[in-house]
Amino acid sequence: MKTTTITRRGLLGAASAAWATTIFGKPAQAAAEFDFKLGVNTPETHPLTIRLTEAAKAIGAQSSGRLNVTVFANSQLGGDPEMLSQLRAGGIELLAAPSLTLSTLVPLSGLPSVGFAFGSYDQVWAAMDGGVGDVVREAIGKTGLVSMKKIWDNGFRQITSSSSRQLTSVEDLKGFKIRVPVTALLTSLFSGLGALPSSISYSELYSALQTHIIEGQENPLAQVSTGKLYEVQKYCALSNHCWSGYWIVGNRRALSALPPDLLEIINSHFDAAAIKERADLLEMERSLQAELTGKGMTFNKPDPVQFRAALVKAGFYAQWQKTYGAEAWAALEKYTGRLT
Repeated sequence: MKTTTITRRGLLGAASAAWATTIFGKPAQAAAEFDFKLGVNTPETHPLTIRLTEAAKAIGAQSSGRLNVTVFANSQLGGDPEMLSQLRAGGIELLAAPSLTLSTLVPLSGLPSVGFAFGSYDQVWAAMDGGVGDVVREAIGKTGLVSMKKIWDNGFRQITSSSSRQLTSVEDLKGFKIRVPVTALLTSLFSGLGALPSSISYSELYSALQTHIIEGQENPLAQVSTGKLYEVQKYCALSNHCWSGYWIVGNRRALSALPPDLLEIINSHFDAAAIKERADLLEMERSLQAELTGKGMTFNKPDPVQFRAALVKAGFYAQWQKTYGAEAWAALEKYTGRLT
């Protein structure tokens, strides 16, 4: 399986106005040769945004201001589907794309997020820095986008709910109105568990919970904290139902315009920052349960065996094995063990 990274056959560029979180290391009036916009949905306080900001500054500094990367945090450029459309059209040059959102364009991006597949981070990083990462990057490359080599962490996903319902078993999910990203994989997963999934952009999630359009949502604890979802959710079931990440992807025509030294700079700084962000998020998540408990959330840990059994019965694994294909599924099971 071919491992890809950004090369001179890279991405495209231009456009979009909004307040910027960070810029290069040179004064704004010193015009850069190349001016890239990078969109991300996470708030300024999230480890992902912080490390993207640091990488952008380092790229500007090492390139002596020739390459300016401006990070637009907190969905300033639109929701994830909108930013992905902008990236493909060349309105923005770079995007920190949630792997599940990216799966709407690159179905194999959802492969590592198959329900209850990974049991630990050791399995996740072995797969994503190995054969599963190779499968996904090759698929991304076929869409006209290019990804950095290292995927960033978004964490294992947990289920939160309002004060009207605590989730302790599969039965508790029957008829449960839950927000999921705009992706078929999680819609399929929660439908298989008897819930009523609804695809809503992350930027609209808080208000949807606040107005009770939905009863709950699923996200890593870092998103629950930085998005202040604890203000509108009472319970959190530590389900670890799937892992998800962020790919730094770019428009191929934009990066093809960069000379080799700038391509090396942008690759090396974003990949180095990805490793730091993984460690940041792990450290953050270790303290988040206590922090969120102090803010009024109640935690429980359901038995994953019952959920996996329900998904087998619903045909979830058989469906996605067929969707992803035998070769990709075998690559996943090399790290997870047999899933069906």
